[in-house]
Amino acid sequence: MSRLTRLWPLAAIAAASLTACGGSDSGTASTPAATTSGVVTGSYFEHAKVCIDANANAQCDSGEASTYTDAKGAFTLTGQGAVVAEIGTDAFRNDDTGAHNAVTRKLVFRAPAGANAVVSAISTELAALMDSNGGKLDDARNQLATRLGVTADKLLEDHNKETDSNIKATLQAEIEQAIDLIATAVASGGDIGTAIRDGVTKRVALQNIKNVVVIYAENRGFDNLYGLFPGANGIPGVNPTAVGTVEPQKDFDGSTLASLPPTWGGFTASGQTVTLPQASTVGWANKPFRIDDPAGVNGTGVVVGQNVITRDLVHRFYNNQMQINGGKNDKFTAFSDAGGLVMGYYDGSAMSMWKLAQQYTLADNFFMGAFGGSFLNHQYLVCACAPVYPNAETSVASGSISVVDTDANGNFKSLSLKPTSPASIQTGTAQYVNDSTLTAKDGTGVYYAVNTMQPPYQPSGNAPASTDSTKLLADPTKATTLPAQTQDTIASLLDRRGISWAWYSGAWSAVTANSALIYNNTTPNFQPHHQPFNYYSAFSPIDHADYRAAHLKDYDSSFLADAAAGKLPAVSFYKPQGNLNQHAGYANVTDGDAHIANVIAQLQKSPQWNNMLIVVTYDENGGFYDHAPVPKADRWGPGTRIPAIVISPFAKRGFVDHTQYDTASVLRFITHRFALPTLPGLKLRDDSLIANGKPAMGDLTNALTFPAQ
Repeated sequence: MSRLTRLWPLAAIAAASLTACGGSDSGTASTPAATTSGVVTGSYFEHAKVCIDANANAQCDSGEASTYTDAKGAFTLTGQGAVVAEIGTDAFRNDDTGAHNAVTRKLVFRAPAGANAVVSAISTELAALMDSNGGKLDDARNQLATRLGVTADKLLEDHNKETDSNIKATLQAEIEQAIDLIATAVASGGDIGTAIRDGVTKRVALQNIKNVVVIYAENRGFDNLYGLFPGANGIPGVNPTAVGTVEPQKDFDGSTLASLPPTWGGFTASGQTVTLPQASTVGWANKPFRIDDPAGVNGTGVVVGQNVITRDLVHRFYNNQMQINGGKNDKFTAFSDAGGLVMGYYDGSAMSMWKLAQQYTLADNFFMGAFGGSFLNHQYLVCACAPVYPNAETSVASGSISVVDTDANGNFKSLSLKPTSPASIQTGTAQYVNDSTLTAKDGTGVYYAVNTMQPPYQPSGNAPASTDSTKLLADPTKATTLPAQTQDTIASLLDRRGISWAWYSGAWSAVTANSALIYNNTTPNFQPHHQPFNYYSAFSPIDHADYRAAHLKDYDSSFLADAAAGKLPAVSFYKPQGNLNQHAGYANVTDGDAHIANVIAQLQKSPQWNNMLIVVTYDENGGFYDHAPVPKADRWGPGTRIPAIVISPFAKRGFVDHTQYDTASVLRFITHRFALPTLPGLKLRDDSLIANGKPAMGDLTNALTFPAQ
């Protein structure tokens, strides 16, 4: 175990909880040894090795008094002073419900003298803060208590016995997140104490961020827009700082394609003045190519600039997994409906957002949270989960259950192909038995919605039923109307902590007044499936109209006005309208780039800018190829790599951040900044990554730097 640097001075701190053993009233009798009795909590850790840290090195050394905790985490030690608990994988976590779970990651807890001998992840955080403040326990307690919104006395009590349910939930959430931080530090094998101290100090420094703004664009992979970015892991063979290789694209049978398949149906979207028919895309080399080549794409002489809308590409839940192909990324063309177009990229150096990425932080190891398309990734952005469809087999959506092939363990292998499906992608696209909106029933009997379904409330792609006198609901008899969801989201967690938030959407008011603007393929081309909160019962326009109006807002009338007035909530999400979101098939790169850059320029003029964090990212890759291997985690993702830019007075300048992130890293940041409980999907993702030998996803803090506290 690595030695902890800059430990607090023991002599400067009050003694721990002591119990005198025996005694005599004789002036000549020896003083009995004092003992320290306490508990290792979070819930209760059984068989943790506990010691008095006599030499202040944050580990249990031979010669130091030590013992092991009982089933209630209790211990008694001879001696006094700071306490260390070493918790190995032979220990257990127990609680009052009877749970008895093996510890899966090694931990080291510390408790400073004066901590009432309650040894926990929170006492470890306090010890780390004391390492930075000269050993001042009261200052550390006040600092952490302020961040959590609890009184300082609560931090060094056994939280399991807390009677206030809200305080208990807050403390438990902090304990779980601190345990993750500690486990990561221990597993790193470096200086554990420094890693914990730096992590805790940065967590507290997040108080500098008062406003978080998330701008969610559409359908671009990292290589597609930023593959040429200097210093980034861009396109191998083109960008000298790229890592890895471009695997040649394979056919259905795994054989290497002699050339890319044609771009089926033509390269550009319908209605564009620049056209490139399918026949002109035959025989292109099996490798990435520049779409906006000034000499013409792939030798055709046809210049397809960033202001030209290319055709759409399939981007669906199962297809994305088949394209990734276990991490090889070699079947993007095979399981696309757009053929060779998937391998295209742009020289993004003229983009306004590229210039902002040069000024601030570009994350080049940021993956879309879920496999597939916009619908599921918008849901993942707010809940780190997939929506459920109850009893789908007996519902109007029974025909929407996808048909898939699985392995002997029931794990997904591929969509089931029709017998008439082409033998090669060179002669036609794959034909599936049923690639639809719902998963097959899982082992717990649940069906999940993973491809585009419509909100149960207007605005929706499904009109109200003829019998709906309110005209506020989507027709529930349509197979694509998703029943209202009830899961926890980041919004419900923010509400419970009293933290302000809003979702701003382009054309929200306009489409509410005129449903003809939904999917109208021009301006604004409003996309109802990009409005994740409109799928939740908490936002019912009938039952919760006031709450809905307070949180689902119009960009055009509210967002920039709120920013200019310094009235943005603590957390803001902004979704650009369709023609400005950069989605291939109905939006170009140029217009969305200019729009988002202008939004950021306005935010930088806001009175709130000095304490603002802006994250610009994309919902998913839009079906475009990216070469970066996708880390294996849980059944929902992550999917292909996408761009993300962190813009803030606290963002590192001119920095390319290689930390592993995904869409829900935004949620991790919000969770840590506002001391929220951890959504179950975040824990599932990180536990799954660790089980597969990968690090947990980051929380964006590596992109930030703060003044000395």
